[in-house]
Amino acid sequence: MASVLITGADGFTGRYVAAALSARGHRVAGLVRNGPAAEPNMYACDLRERDKLGEVIDRVRPDWVVHLAAIAFVGHGDAGEIYATNVIGSRNLLEALAASDKRPSAVLLASSANIYGAGQSGLPIAETAPFQPANDYAVSKVALEYMARLWLDRLPIITVRPFNYIGVGQSSSFLVAKMADHFRRRAPVIELGNIHVARDFSDVRWVADVYCRLLEVAPVGEIFNVCSGHPVTLTYLLQTMSTITGYDIDVQINPAFVRAHEVQSQCGDNRKLIGAIGELDTPPLPDTLNWLLSHNAAA
Repeated sequence: MASVLITGADGFTGRYVAAALSARGHRVAGLVRNGPAAEPNMYACDLRERDKLGEVIDRVRPDWVVHLAAIAFVGHGDAGEIYATNVIGSRNLLEALAASDKRPSAVLLASSANIYGAGQSGLPIAETAPFQPANDYAVSKVALEYMARLWLDRLPIITVRPFNYIGVGQSSSFLVAKMADHFRRRAPVIELGNIHVARDFSDVRWVADVYCRLLEVAPVGEIFNVCSGHPVTLTYLLQTMSTITGYDIDVQINPAFVRAHEVQSQCGDNRKLIGAIGELDTPPLPDTLNWLLSHNAAA
């Protein structure tokens, strides 16, 4: 049984990772940005508060660390906050972990498949693909990865690059959650961009399980795509949601939502991940959509 510290423990992904680790019998502590922390073993601390961050780490003394805290919405309006949290905050965390008298045996850092940008349309993207970040969020994750390399000789870092994933509790500012919310409410109209693009979608519960399995095998110094390896179009998602709910929605294309030079099809190569943790047993996407549609929207 390991002692685990999760940053961003109250976020969409963090709640599922905490549940998955707890179900395995591990002791989970969480770091949350806004306090006061409402639950035992939850610590309110902004990653930019270096001294306070060190105090939390000294108190928890984690065997494993899962670093999920980030400004994750691509459309976030404050670029300075994105970089301060995603890069400087992450550096503060690594610095505090390296300074602790108890070094963790695994530190899982969540980067993002956004770093690949528009590259390799139609081909599975491997971890060796070049970076082509197209927004501040993606650039911040590239910077995170380069910064983390400075600590590889002092910390057992594992880096993950998740592609799109979905589930109950995700903010409706994200595309699939927005679509599900419209179907649940039986909204007459939904405005979308290019619905013919194809992307690689996974279930957040599966992503949480993958993170647990990576911590258990601890392939230190390695980088992994976390993805299904199968692209599906937004049209397919709309049709599947319509079938599940028995409801047809009027899809209107809003030119403001259509991105210039949009990649038509993009998915990840998950062979390296399979080599590290074994077969992935990814849930069928219709099952995930059914789960998403049968629950209330994100709080």
